[in-house]
Amino acid sequence: MASETIAVFTKNRSNPAYDAARLGAERIAARSGARVVHYVPRKPDDVGEQVALVEQAIAARPDAVVFVPVHLSAMDASVARLNAAGIPVVNYLNRLERGRFVCFVGSDDYRLAREVAGFLFRHIGGRGAVAMMEGVPGAVTSRERVRGFLDEAKAWPGIRIVATLTGNFLEDAGRAAMADFLAARVPFEGVLSANDAMSLGALAAMEAAGARAPIIGVNALPDAIAAVKAGRLLATADFDALKIASIATEAALRHLRGQPVPPEIILPVQVVDRTNFHPWDRPLVQRECPSWEEAVARGP
Repeated sequence: MASETIAVFTKNRSNPAYDAARLGAERIAARSGARVVHYVPRKPDDVGEQVALVEQAIAARPDAVVFVPVHLSAMDASVARLNAAGIPVVNYLNRLERGRFVCFVGSDDYRLAREVAGFLFRHIGGRGAVAMMEGVPGAVTSRERVRGFLDEAKAWPGIRIVATLTGNFLEDAGRAAMADFLAARVPFEGVLSANDAMSLGALAAMEAAGARAPIIGVNALPDAIAAVKAGRLLATADFDALKIASIATEAALRHLRGQPVPPEIILPVQVVDRTNFHPWDRPLVQRECPSWEEAVARGP
């Protein structure tokens, strides 16, 4: 049985999406007879810590690295160090613009954001003021989702984006940002959020203040699905870190074993609301990882 070691990088232990990513990586490694070592900053999304963690990983000499950067460009030098050390790198979730990679595994954040925004705009009748909540400003995921939100808003003459709130992809930060926005008493008819953790934080702040407006998020996390099921959250989207990390880990193992790996694997996304939530209405540990054949067959 093989005994490869895969170093898996995630951004934090605060966002449940990264719990899902770590679970997906572990599941594939265990099934394949490999092992995973996790590298996670103690301070969420901290560049300096991730730089240091890359150096730790290089010193430990893993067989491959599955890597999501905490910042779009600040990790370029660290990726160059991994490349120079001859350690194969699979980039996942947030696409890096520089470096050598076995492949990229993720979803189309821009297209996802446009679909999510269009869903909300249709729900509110194509007219109204909308608040938008971004994640970590330096993260490519946040950048592309915000770009998609704004471009979709331009296609709806009756829609106005009245505020951009920063929730750093975290529930507590999302709650605080929404509480500050509500205190300003700006009228709004809906909320676009770049992930579920911030959506749930915003929802908690609104419920505490007695405010009501439809909110839509991203990730299809169990708590968000429960809120959709209960009618508290309008919808979420199946940007599933468990699935993406599992395929990224499998790509690393296939590369090490001399099997073909495409340069890019883009998993589809789907808006999840009260009409179709049932397949996601289960804990993460009960969700299935997609097969390699299924993921690759979809193509970019």
